[in-house]
Amino acid sequence: MSGFGNGRDIISYVALGDSFTEGMNDPYAESTGTGQERYRGWADRLAEHLARTCGEVRYANLAVRGKLIREIVQRQVPRAVELAPDLVTLCAGGNDIIRPGGDPDATARIFEAAVRRLAATGSRIVVFTGMDTGFQPVMRHLRGKIATYNMHLRAVADEHGCDVVDLWSMRVLQDRRAWSGDRLHLSAEGHRRIALRVCELLDACPPADWRDPWPAEEPLPWRAARQDDLHWAREFLVPWIGRRLTGRSSGDGRTAKRPELERLEPARYRN
Repeated sequence: MSGFGNGRDIISYVALGDSFTEGMNDPYAESTGTGQERYRGWADRLAEHLARTCGEVRYANLAVRGKLIREIVQRQVPRAVELAPDLVTLCAGGNDIIRPGGDPDATARIFEAAVRRLAATGSRIVVFTGMDTGFQPVMRHLRGKIATYNMHLRAVADEHGCDVVDLWSMRVLQDRRAWSGDRLHLSAEGHRRIALRVCELLDACPPADWRDPWPAEEPLPWRAARQDDLHWAREFLVPWIGRRLTGRSSGDGRTAKRPELERLEPARYRN
């Protein structure tokens, strides 16, 4: 397929998904004035880069943190079909897979139905595999389920002509600096590298290489590392487990941050 960095006049782009695509935890410098932090993330970064290299980019981000795949299919996919953009990115199913009893086979069937609907619009579709969690002790037991889901996603992508961003093979994300303090969401640098990877896939002239090695870093002393683990468990793990047990979601009551296709002004954004 042709690239998106070749001076096309107008590009429309819709991003679908959960917290990964909403952009947690990559905050904008400016406040929204609403009392809620506004996140940037790899999808905003991608759209901003396209706006600097194309004549005009219209962009909507319908992703909402915590959403399960059925919610994404029921609420976000129909809107994307209605908008019929040039480009759609879809990352969904991760919140289903990590829940107790999450079934990668059943989740993949729902994912395939979503892709089928999106493909009917003629949009270029980019999907994402799950990440390899082998380096994260708390998530390591999920590797098998994620790998199974990834095989399904690749089959769906092959059938419907989707591009695939293989997060599983991005070893650069296995550095702790790619992750925010909650160890569940990417850091700003992690999001930046994902955006560069998608730019590469789209042949959109990425401004840097996502493979660049991390600077050398001294490991944390054992005592400091254990204190960090205790802080993480108290501040993030326990509340996360509590939400799972009570059926609550971090996205309850939230709406999409960019619900309409709106033109981006490239001069506003930094790299």
